[in-house]
Amino acid sequence: MENIKKEKKHYKRALTIAGSDPSGGAGIQADLKTFSACGCFGTTAIVAVVDENTVGVTGVHPIPVDFVTGQIRSVLDDIGTDAIKIGMLHSSELIMGIKNTLMQYDVENIVLDPVMVATSGDKLLQDEAIHTLKNELIPFVRVITPNIPEAEILLGKKIESQRDLPMMIRELSVNHKVSVLLKAGHLTEEKLTDVFYNAETDEILELTSDRIYTKNTHGTGCTFSSAIAAFLAHGLSLNDAVKEAKEYMKSAILIGSEYEIGKGHGPVHHFFKFWE
Repeated sequence: MENIKKEKKHYKRALTIAGSDPSGGAGIQADLKTFSACGCFGTTAIVAVVDENTVGVTGVHPIPVDFVTGQIRSVLDDIGTDAIKIGMLHSSELIMGIKNTLMQYDVENIVLDPVMVATSGDKLLQDEAIHTLKNELIPFVRVITPNIPEAEILLGKKIESQRDLPMMIRELSVNHKVSVLLKAGHLTEEKLTDVFYNAETDEILELTSDRIYTKNTHGTGCTFSSAIAAFLAHGLSLNDAVKEAKEYMKSAILIGSEYEIGKGHGPVHHFFKFWE
């Protein structure tokens, strides 16, 4: 009888380069949960251990840059990846170390969440690192996902209302040569319209949802950017990956709003598809 070798299956792979949140709602913990919920095998390179919970950030312990880049090489040399999500980066040296390392690999799907301020209001990015982020890393990645305060820092100007977003998003894209998802959650309108500018096709998409009144918003930025990376890893177009990620986020926030965990800003429900 002929021995037929069964062909092995392959996971869709997603790597997160970010900080560790011990409370499990943000950072690499949120990223791994999102990757898993969206059908990807998640890997990590930890850039910092953050002492935080749902109430706030107590401290940040940076991991040495050469150890961060070593983690990235270990993952990519062995497992590889179909997409990368980059989160909190605290220094210029770290930003350049990550960029120079990733330039050695053929990875197109890189999503950067330019984390500068935590949900609690705590600042997470050194001032001198903002220039390096803007001029070195942002033009290198495929898409960035700033919220309103982060976009204001990148633009150097205030965003007053929903009407400002289409103009601001084009300015962000042109300045930094990157596709941009500008999240509207910090605005006050009842209808939230995130705006996505696809620099590859010169399209603007408006992604509208009803405002959900909940304090469980810890890690929403991490989760949204990770979902985009996961859907890009599955081979979706940029527009479709953003649309699918938005739908995932709407349900994760809505169902997560029914829960209470911690004394401050709780997390979204990453696994709403599987259990409640």
